[in-house]
Amino acid sequence: MTSYPTVGRIHRLSPALDAVVAPDAAIQQLAEGFIWAEGPVWVRDGGYLLFSDVPGNVMYRWSEADGVSEFMNPSGYAGPPTDAFAEPGSNGMALDAAGDLLVCDHGNRALARVDLATRAKTILLDRYQGRRFNSPNDLAVARSGAIYFTDPTYGLKGRNASPLRELSFNGVYRRLPDGAVERLDDGLSFPNGIALSPDERRLYVSISDPEGPRLMVYDLDADGRPAAKAVFFDATPLRAAGGLGLPDGMCLDSEGRLYATGPGGVLVITPEGEMIGVIETGTAIANCAFGEDGSTLFLASNHTLARVRLKTTGLIR
Repeated sequence: MTSYPTVGRIHRLSPALDAVVAPDAAIQQLAEGFIWAEGPVWVRDGGYLLFSDVPGNVMYRWSEADGVSEFMNPSGYAGPPTDAFAEPGSNGMALDAAGDLLVCDHGNRALARVDLATRAKTILLDRYQGRRFNSPNDLAVARSGAIYFTDPTYGLKGRNASPLRELSFNGVYRRLPDGAVERLDDGLSFPNGIALSPDERRLYVSISDPEGPRLMVYDLDADGRPAAKAVFFDATPLRAAGGLGLPDGMCLDSEGRLYATGPGGVLVITPEGEMIGVIETGTAIANCAFGEDGSTLFLASNHTLARVRLKTTGLIR
């Protein structure tokens, strides 16, 4: 078995964390050398993890047996050389009910589907009301097949000032199984990570704005549309204290705890909004996902990929 170096530490802020992670749990660094690792997703049928290097425009594959290797290159924009994109590659990813890979494709400013066997890519959606998306960032798939996703300007050089920008806002959307698109929120500065609660009655969205780093929560009605909106967790004090990173990707366990990247690492937050611990690697963490037997939390941590074993079971859709 491969021996991996350990990094970081786990901060215990409440006895409630004892039900989540053992006292001797170690954070293992599995691979390094990336520019900005993002979008981890566990492929259960193949027993491997996929993740993105967004600025590098490469999608990687990792497994215990084979280590890390390139899976798609380029993973996003594949056209003529251009300096229009700050981050041209794939970003957030998830699997649909058919086992295909759904990708937030920064470089193509689209939602895409990738056949894992052939690696052929199909653009599902690249416009809202005839205008190009900014750069879809992260997504969450409901049991109905609806895709919730965020669309900030991180993929564009100059971000909000990019001349390529066609929409005047950074939005949160839902794509229905029939292909229709609904705008759910256009009032967030930089919506980023997005996740559904186990019962799909809540939608969480992170705001990666240094001036207002927060996690939002939307109560969803029976049709999956937002009925109420509130600040779930304010990360401003963590940012002010010097914590590395901003609210970004997130995932949940089967009991509804949120594992939200933010200033300082992965913030472990109860459904009631209490932060009970922090998983810190020593660098900013962009995203996280459960995999393997459901109790391994993978961490896309800046230039590295890491993991930590937990006592809980992750929500793997």
